[in-house]
Amino acid sequence: MLKDRLIAAEKIGQIVSTLADEIDADLEGRDPVFICVLKGAVYFFTALTQKLHRDVVVDFIQASSYGATTESSGTVTLIKDVTVDIAGKDVYVVEDIVDTGLTLADVVALLKARHPRTVQVVALLSKPSRRKVEIPLDFLGLEIEDHFVVGYGLDFAERFRNLPEIWDLVPEPEGT
Repeated sequence: MLKDRLIAAEKIGQIVSTLADEIDADLEGRDPVFICVLKGAVYFFTALTQKLHRDVVVDFIQASSYGATTESSGTVTLIKDVTVDIAGKDVYVVEDIVDTGLTLADVVALLKARHPRTVQVVALLSKPSRRKVEIPLDFLGLEIEDHFVVGYGLDFAERFRNLPEIWDLVPEPEGT
């Protein structure tokens, strides 16, 4: 059940615009490839890359550690790999939320093994209180408390992604 609206659509728009401006300034002299971590980051990724003022290459990767629960399993499964050659490129990994850091750490390690020039992480949200693996976030929209959040691409068992705002979710007990 949706509990509280944590981040309004207008605030999300402001965060995306600010991050796009910061990244635009960083793109000078780079050969960027933006990689969206599916599925959750797709709304953020689209809004962000549309606000950039230069041509960029985009690709997608999908990894999962949640399934249909609110707790990470701790086991990361690669579902879809990138198709673009990133050797010698400047990679920007775009993630919706960094929680435990386990999934993102595995994705970054996988990408670094392909010899890009740089790998930087862009995250809309971060929950540092849940971190099990420290991973540098080069561009961060907002830190949040330990809430299970949905909306703007974030889901619970594939539901609620399409909400234009970010909400705190309290799962209903099983059998209700």
